[in-house]
Amino acid sequence: MSDLTALTKLIEPEARALGFDLVRVKMIGGTSDPTLQVMAERPETRQLTIEDCADLSRRISDQLDALEADGRDPIEGAYRLEVSSPGIDRPLTRLKDFADWAGHEARVTLEEKIDGRKQFKGDLAGIDGDQVSILDKDGVSHSVPFAAIADAKLVMTDRLIEATAPLSSEGADSIRMEGN
Repeated sequence: MSDLTALTKLIEPEARALGFDLVRVKMIGGTSDPTLQVMAERPETRQLTIEDCADLSRRISDQLDALEADGRDPIEGAYRLEVSSPGIDRPLTRLKDFADWAGHEARVTLEEKIDGRKQFKGDLAGIDGDQVSILDKDGVSHSVPFAAIADAKLVMTDRLIEATAPLSSEGADSIRMEGN
């Protein structure tokens, strides 16, 4: 498996050079279909256009190809590179995401149980220091340490869809799905 911390350190400057914030770097697909998934966004819009994704993909590919040519390939074997915007039901990977998306519903999974629970679902109520606050459907507020969160993402709701209207759908009709 690849060192995601090292990959993030390679990829983040490429995203920043284009004015993007890096949201997540993750290997997905297991051994049968290894994919390096990179999510980024423009800080002012929280989205990327198709052209933005293509530009970042080229920069990352050039960087990784140069390392491979130098005998320092950070990823063993063949893999696919996938660059995208985080999407509507985006992952929450940074502490600031929990503050920025306060008022929206999220599903949060912890590394280990806290107060007998490993999962929380409810409206994000912001952060206090390194604590993330979640208001569940019963109106109970839960505070969990950011460091204890294994996975978190926004839940698709009408309110979220309204808040994340796409910047542009130009070019979307020309995207071809693999195998078509």
